[in-house]
Amino acid sequence: MSLVFAGVCSHAPGITGRADRAPKDLRDDFYAGYERMRLALEASRPDALIVIAAEHFANFFMNNMPSFAIGMSDGYEGPIEDVDWLGIPKRQVKGDAALSQRLIKEVMQTVDLAYCEEWKFDHGIMVPLHFLDPDTKLTIIPANINCQGPPLAPLHRAWAFGEAIRRAADSVPERIAVVGTGGISHWPATPDSGRINEEWDRDFLDRWARNDRAAMLAYTDAETYADAGQGGFEIRTFLAVAAAARGKGHVEFYAPIPIYAVGCTAATMDIA
Repeated sequence: MSLVFAGVCSHAPGITGRADRAPKDLRDDFYAGYERMRLALEASRPDALIVIAAEHFANFFMNNMPSFAIGMSDGYEGPIEDVDWLGIPKRQVKGDAALSQRLIKEVMQTVDLAYCEEWKFDHGIMVPLHFLDPDTKLTIIPANINCQGPPLAPLHRAWAFGEAIRRAADSVPERIAVVGTGGISHWPATPDSGRINEEWDRDFLDRWARNDRAAMLAYTDAETYADAGQGGFEIRTFLAVAAAARGKGHVEFYAPIPIYAVGCTAATMDIA
């Protein structure tokens, strides 16, 4: 078939773990944006959803840190974090090892890739699934871009990963959806936690919505670190989705919500 849905969203743990501490109007508008995204995903009738996330040392650490990885299992479990802290109950998530293997083989034609038969989901995947798959109906294929442990793969390599995912989706008969999850600007686990650079976020989202490859790849990691924090490195997941979708983006919601410690985003992208 082909790629049938593309979107991006924030995954900060405060979105669920500190849900009631945000201003009610902002929280409700954000959740409504997530709901519009969920309805669009559901309408696309995907056979599987690839979630491109930035894993937070739950499975990979500096002794073995792949730049890119895809899960290859018939099932996963999450969240790995404390349930009371994250506000999401533990659950079993359905996978498809055979489909993952077919996609992985195609991605490997152009991207050096790790694959994992065991994968514990952290908030990077579980927060989006809490909103986008509340009834645990979807088949999930997790993908990871290293956004945590330098040296990080250059932005053009994240773009190439997205292009490879699109080619792989186009090569199988199943209907494939893709969602990238990450920042945008945030300074997690630092004294600056809660700081958000709204101007930087809105400029990045404008580049993303236009699917302006040159403008998105123009960032340097040094600039991103200064302007958007170490959490800003997670723009790699948004870039991968833009490369896969090839269309124009539609921001369902964006606003800085400091108690969630991130510029909160929910957006979809046309498939071209």
